[in-house]
Amino acid sequence: MLFSTQAAPYAAATCQHGQLKPGAQMITRLGRNAGKLPTAVAGPSDSAAVARKIRRHLLPFLFVLYVIAYLDRINVGFAALTMNHELGLSSQQYGLLSGIFFWGYFLFEVPSNLLLERLGARVWIARILVSWGIVSLATAFAHSAAQLYAARFLLGVAEAGFFPGILMYLTYWFRQREMAQAIGIFMTALPAASIVGGPLSGWILDHVHAFGLGSWRWVLILEALPAIVGGLVCYRVLPNGPNEARFLSAAEKRSLIAALRGAAESKRRPGGSPVLRTLVDPRMLYLAAIAFMFMIGVYITSFWMPQTIKAIGGRLDHLSIGVLVMVPNLIGLGAMMLVSRSASRRGEPHWHAALSLLTAAAAFALLGSASTLPACILLWSVATSGLYGFIGPFWSLPSQLLSGRAAATALAAICSIGNLAGFAGLTAFGALAGHSGGPALGFRLVAVALSIGALLLVAQRLRDSAWIAVESLNHCRTTGSLS
Repeated sequence: MLFSTQAAPYAAATCQHGQLKPGAQMITRLGRNAGKLPTAVAGPSDSAAVARKIRRHLLPFLFVLYVIAYLDRINVGFAALTMNHELGLSSQQYGLLSGIFFWGYFLFEVPSNLLLERLGARVWIARILVSWGIVSLATAFAHSAAQLYAARFLLGVAEAGFFPGILMYLTYWFRQREMAQAIGIFMTALPAASIVGGPLSGWILDHVHAFGLGSWRWVLILEALPAIVGGLVCYRVLPNGPNEARFLSAAEKRSLIAALRGAAESKRRPGGSPVLRTLVDPRMLYLAAIAFMFMIGVYITSFWMPQTIKAIGGRLDHLSIGVLVMVPNLIGLGAMMLVSRSASRRGEPHWHAALSLLTAAAAFALLGSASTLPACILLWSVATSGLYGFIGPFWSLPSQLLSGRAAATALAAICSIGNLAGFAGLTAFGALAGHSGGPALGFRLVAVALSIGALLLVAQRLRDSAWIAVESLNHCRTTGSLS
């Protein structure tokens, strides 16, 4: 039965006086080089202190790396403000070159995450950063649509595995109950990339025209260099796992390793979880379908927000467009932090994620009818709040199910399938915009996709609740605690 295995940790609850007492949720696995098991595990207050220390030492650096990654992925949205005219690209061609990136992602994301599990996070994440920086730099010298298609595909290949690799890396450090907040903090980089990248890209478009190169080429060149630098720094400073963390004491390392290894054992299936079995696991495919619907909204936002603001704003210069793009992303950043914290405290990631998607869907349904700049910015702000609010709660779900290579495979597969939405959504949106003369129909399509994702989350939560109740009742009857 789909998701029935999620009831297992709860079915192991104790039964007292006919009342069901929920057990602890499953927590995440241990990374490479974890160390030996200790004889004692830290209490709740010690665990919270260790988690705070890890957040303080790791998340700022990972945040910066993701800002660099996402900026390199979406800066073509700003480059398009002059690139499309210079190269004579139609809406359909722009949609295709925006989306073809995700085929490279799809094909290489699972192999990349498995290599990270084998080689270690420090080496592999550094490799990803350096290689995509080089490819992004080369993209600036494309002179035709065909060359852009090839460059964007190779950029997807180079960057494949970065995001699921970071998610996998976080499971080496955080317990399950801490994951939603940790992911939410890390992924504040997504709106931050647009907050920083909007004005930066706009300024470059307006002011940098050196050596006879178009300003859109300089956007790609200057924003590719931080990836190469970040990769070199990553290789020097990133610890592979708790045993390499200089900021943790020996006792803290031992207690953290014990807790994470115990959680990994609780999720291990008899006989192991081979890669192929994980790839066809119905639970993984279900989460991938939800991710697909969500990512349609994310990438339409990233690639089309500057163009819709330009269309409504009339004679705005590129820097002003970049500043206006900051506003929805700043509001979305606040929503992401609030929703992630609430989901962690309440232990209800499904409902938080579903309501966030419905909020974004409502905004997209109205966005095509916005005729003034304030209305456009307001609706984009609501849309980004919903989309960013979804991220922390949703990405805490996969690690509840699996550990080890199975978790690495599942995270990468969910990202791979979900990122195909970048290709399908952007290509379909570009075609609809070209044929209908505007983006209104495309925005309604996004609203439908997000609503479907929310319904899938609600259905999953209701089914899980039913199985938890049934399995807990059966357990109590088996132990004789209930008459």
